[in-house]
Amino acid sequence: MERSEEYIKNERKQEWRVELQKKTKAKDRMAIERVEMHEMAPEERIKSQRVEVNIGLSKEEAMLEATRCMDCVNPTCMEGCPVSINIPKFIKNIERGDILGAAAVLKETSALPAVCGRVCPQEAQCEARCFYVEKLNLKSVAIGHLERFAADFERESGVISVPELAEPNGVKVAVIGSGPSGLSFAGDMAKSGYDVTVFEALHEIGGVLKYGIPEFRLPNAVVDVEIENLRKMGVKFITNYIVGQTASLDDLKKEGFKAFYVGSGAGLPRFMNIPGENSNGIMSSNEYLTRVNLMGADSEESDTPILRGKNVVVVGGGNTAMDSVRTAKRLGAERAMIVYRRSEEEMPARLEEVHHAKQEGIEFLTLTNPIEYIADDNHRVSQIKVQKMELGEPDASGRRRPIPMEGSEYTIDATVVVVAVGVSPNPLIPNSVEGLEVSKWGTIEVVKDKMQSSIPEVFAGGDIVRGGATVILAMGDGRKAAANMDVYLKEKYLSKKVEL
Repeated sequence: MERSEEYIKNERKQEWRVELQKKTKAKDRMAIERVEMHEMAPEERIKSQRVEVNIGLSKEEAMLEATRCMDCVNPTCMEGCPVSINIPKFIKNIERGDILGAAAVLKETSALPAVCGRVCPQEAQCEARCFYVEKLNLKSVAIGHLERFAADFERESGVISVPELAEPNGVKVAVIGSGPSGLSFAGDMAKSGYDVTVFEALHEIGGVLKYGIPEFRLPNAVVDVEIENLRKMGVKFITNYIVGQTASLDDLKKEGFKAFYVGSGAGLPRFMNIPGENSNGIMSSNEYLTRVNLMGADSEESDTPILRGKNVVVVGGGNTAMDSVRTAKRLGAERAMIVYRRSEEEMPARLEEVHHAKQEGIEFLTLTNPIEYIADDNHRVSQIKVQKMELGEPDASGRRRPIPMEGSEYTIDATVVVVAVGVSPNPLIPNSVEGLEVSKWGTIEVVKDKMQSSIPEVFAGGDIVRGGATVILAMGDGRKAAANMDVYLKEKYLSKKVEL
């Protein structure tokens, strides 16, 4: 449900909003210090993979933080939100104590508010565009913390609202992949009256939200409630179903599906192709996190327990690397180390994740790059030969290029190595659909503003298009695709009353 600029301005003029604007002077709002998120103590949280680090805010803290919001005439924070949440409206509802009202506002445009409140990089998006940051050079309103608070409050209250739905139109739409992009798309299409079915290759719904992000950052129970809300909206889910193998797009067309959204992600791990990489004890972050998060391989009673080690090295500097190294610490590693070829300033991981990792005793070996893995007589990795790096001129990513330093090689003891240097798109759909245009990187080519592929009834978004993205950017793609598929289907079927 998109909201026009005029609608946003009219909402701001509602009587209750005007009363709140008058209630507290701007200088008094500015005098309130930004709230700090409560955290579980590091020595306690590293004992379990299932203990969430951030504890959340109290109602009093949330209402006080919401009072900091200036309810700007031109809310630039919304420009920084890929799913266009009406940020001032939900925050002002918190300020007046209507937390369930705030949660309902979030659900107008976001299918996963409790998820986004936990894992979205608000500091680089909505919070970066906050009036406090842009005009006052002060700390932003804690938009992410407030989003999480409102979504959690609703879940814990047991009074969970379902967004307003249009009358069913009978048009069947298939979603391939149940990650954040597919779920966001499914929610918007269900709101518009479509008959939506999500096909998931794995046995659990949630995609990367379940297999990729550990429960100490995003509990599965939180994801399950968001999915259940989609079920209440009429979205159907089918697991253990691989589109491209279990059935083709043509097979699904015969079942009456009129259009498709591909959100199959980027689950193909990348390696570095250096000597010794096939030694035992070296695995991708995909395997490591999926086995622990989705299959319970961190349990000693697991049929296929994950490999543990005294010295564990994780190669990479993104959020996935942080998730992997912090998991290793929870699995008993005495030394859990990040090896990253650039400096800490260039790390793509969220600052919060780096901060939490340091609290938990993670070692950071920056400006360091693996060049060889050394195995013992049993072909199990025992050491990594690394090389020191220095930073040169910026490369295509805008970050300074790491340059090897001659004669700087040394070895690190490690019996488990997790490689988290990026992923490639899932090749199943691109390889199985004739006529689908694909880039040289294996991503599906789409018209950027429409998310429509070379096959008119096939739309795509998230990592299968971007090659790698955040949860919220993938969700934004899903919303954009839903809006444009709605236009496409109305023109093709609904406006002409074509027989379905």
